[in-house]
Amino acid sequence: MSAAVETKPQTLPQWLLHNVATRGSEVAQRHKREGVWKEFSWTDVRDEVRALALGLRARGVQRGQTVVLLSENRPELYWAEWAALAVGAKVVALYPDAAESEVNYVVEDAQAVCVFAEDQEQVDKVLPVMARHPGLHTVVWWESGGLWSYRNEGLFGWDAFKAPSLPVQPADATWFEQAVAQGQSSDIAVLSYTSGTTGQPKGVITTHASMMHNAELIGQTMQVPVGCEYLSYIPLSWATEQWVGVTMGLMRPLRVSFAEKPDQIQEAIRELACEMVFFGPRQWESLAARVHARLLDAAPWRQAVVDWGLRIGRLARADQMDMQARPWWVRALLPAADALVLRPLREQLGLKRARIAFTGGAAVAPDIFRLFASMGVMLRNIYGCSEFGLITVHQGARVNAETIGEAVTLRSAWGLPMEWRVTEGGALEVRGGAGFAGYWGKPEKSAEKMNGDWFQTGDAVGRGSSDAELIYYDRVEHMNSLKGGHLFSKQFIEVRLRFSPYIREVMVIGDPTREHVTALVNIDGDVFGRWAERHGVSFTTFTDLSQRPEVLAQVAREIATVNQTLPEAARLRHFVNLPKELDADEGELTRTRKLKRDFIEQRYGVLIEAMYADQPSTAIEIPVRYQDGRAGVLRADVTTGRVPSCARHGDQNP
Repeated sequence: MSAAVETKPQTLPQWLLHNVATRGSEVAQRHKREGVWKEFSWTDVRDEVRALALGLRARGVQRGQTVVLLSENRPELYWAEWAALAVGAKVVALYPDAAESEVNYVVEDAQAVCVFAEDQEQVDKVLPVMARHPGLHTVVWWESGGLWSYRNEGLFGWDAFKAPSLPVQPADATWFEQAVAQGQSSDIAVLSYTSGTTGQPKGVITTHASMMHNAELIGQTMQVPVGCEYLSYIPLSWATEQWVGVTMGLMRPLRVSFAEKPDQIQEAIRELACEMVFFGPRQWESLAARVHARLLDAAPWRQAVVDWGLRIGRLARADQMDMQARPWWVRALLPAADALVLRPLREQLGLKRARIAFTGGAAVAPDIFRLFASMGVMLRNIYGCSEFGLITVHQGARVNAETIGEAVTLRSAWGLPMEWRVTEGGALEVRGGAGFAGYWGKPEKSAEKMNGDWFQTGDAVGRGSSDAELIYYDRVEHMNSLKGGHLFSKQFIEVRLRFSPYIREVMVIGDPTREHVTALVNIDGDVFGRWAERHGVSFTTFTDLSQRPEVLAQVAREIATVNQTLPEAARLRHFVNLPKELDADEGELTRTRKLKRDFIEQRYGVLIEAMYADQPSTAIEIPVRYQDGRAGVLRADVTTGRVPSCARHGDQNP
């Protein structure tokens, strides 16, 4: 190890102490509480983390053991993670809406000894799991509402848990510093559990070195400035938020803020005027849908003004998006378009100061990139996987919306330059970086991911306009062919359909036994509700709205528009509007809102067969689970929609 590397902190808690020593009084984090932003300096954060670490020591949590985090994003969640890492433990962050069965699986698989749970809702999930697993001996909460009467052994409120550290004795302070100093970059920091779309979730082993390597590459490629304003919103169970908010927040460092409640994210971003914004594809699609939905409510003249402003914005950034020269008159009109349309749009969406905006985790429709570029927000894609880390990023001034960016082959103090290759079958393989450390307790599954010393991502990709650019098609196992042998990508079609404000979710159907492509569509109930009011279409429930002839006709038009961009063999002929929204609690989606395709195909198999049999309608009974936990059955008559044919368009190869 070189002297330069040795001088750098080697773990996340060591970075925390480094920041205390070099910028202790500077604001590190902010959290909105009861309408007021409360600030925490690096020294404040260190004091909280030290108190929690001493609490963990008092409860017998030891180096190498596992601590689970179950909460919305807030400072306490970060402090709990850093405290666990300080004592040498590793952490697993779960999605806050994880079901009790998911908590039980992770506690058992990771052999967890402690859970930090935000409030009564989370504690109620954990206590039955605690009763089944004696090794789980401690649960800590910090939102007391409804928990005042709980008397379970091993259940602690925030202050009671920290009590062993009060008052802090010199020996305690020395112990904390010594415990942090023992950490090494090769120590396991996080187990990031996979979504489980193809089997039981697997815990991806992530070391401190991997966390720091990926955070450093993101900071370099996106030119993130020191003290950059950032709102932590993406769940910590997502590896990218661990790289950005948790790790880059320490290393750069960032000024990380937290909204008061999950439904106040947009308000918080507007108040803070964040410089860096990280949303998942569904959130960017939701923002785009919000723009379209507001236009539906606007007067025709206002719609025309917004359309004009977006057109000028699109032309002004054409050279950055599509390598097209912009007309000479655009430069003269852009200030007016920005004042009248583009700046107000950015302010409404909380993107007024967003100079670093990115997404990741799934494919994004190119039109999403173009829409936000028109507003003056250059959205960039981060592509990677929790097993290996960062692979591509849109770099430089130009963003090719059809690609997932350029391969990142930089070196860091904690990892080698990445190498990559595309196999003859179109699969992406990588090596180098911080490496793949394996799946927790599953050496056979770890070995399956390797091809010699190459890590198999399982993603099908193609080359972009430059050698380093990659185009994402789909998972290798999801690349499909039809009965006639025509190849197509389901996800390629789905991401383009989701750009429509009327379509919230969609799953494309087609395999070698089928002659053409169909789709299961989830309409956007909010957008269609406004649309129905404007067009005088009456309805009662979501089920009723989804089956209205006018709604089916509008969805058919949206699909027909996308069909024009597809090869003729890949164009959709039939679709159905599902009578209910797809739900992660019912096993239809993962917690990152990825489709559980096999389960959905089985559950809605009668609708799929009806489309291919060209039946006009089909009766279906669907088991559902209500928010209060009750089970029921939804019965509905579902109409088969037909997509109007379109003239042959210049084909693209998906």
